[in-house]
Amino acid sequence: MKRKNIVILISGTGSNMAAIVQAQHAQQWPQRLNAQVSAVISNRADAAGLQWARERGIATQVVDHRQYPSREAFDAELAQAIEAHQPALVALAGFMRVLGDAFVNRFSGRLINIHPSLLPAFPGLHTHQRALDAGCRFAGATVHWVIPELDAGPIIDQAAVPILPGDTAATLAARVQSQEHLLYPRAIAAIMPTLR
Repeated sequence: MKRKNIVILISGTGSNMAAIVQAQHAQQWPQRLNAQVSAVISNRADAAGLQWARERGIATQVVDHRQYPSREAFDAELAQAIEAHQPALVALAGFMRVLGDAFVNRFSGRLINIHPSLLPAFPGLHTHQRALDAGCRFAGATVHWVIPELDAGPIIDQAAVPILPGDTAATLAARVQSQEHLLYPRAIAAIMPTLR
């Protein structure tokens, strides 16, 4: 049976990527789910997560968005880099580029993202400050399927954290991120059996 490859896209430290790779080993995804992280691709050559992945024997690649004349040209090159690994799943993990409709549609049904809010609340940026400003009692993170509309795809799983007195955007972000590291691997493990 063909191994189900997971390609992860990052732009920075890749802490969620690392959490996924660590869960893959701890939970024996290659044996249990016939799945493995086959590649980590970044739009930034200086993304710290690339070195972390290389040190663990994972293929890495850089597709620098600044080298392309248009968003469409970048998306096309990125899609080719991903397709080379025959992915069953593409996971956005702190990938800080908005992907065009053609790219999203090409990977429809196998493209997921993690967002630092309890969607549908607070799509887009500055989610923690917006939750504080709105007087929310809870914040959290959402793993969802990616569709052309930003942060609007069907929800796969969520994790909530209480907003505490005296929280700042930074303290709330740190608490949410600790839950992201549990949530993203859990969501991937849940959906892998449904993917071809």
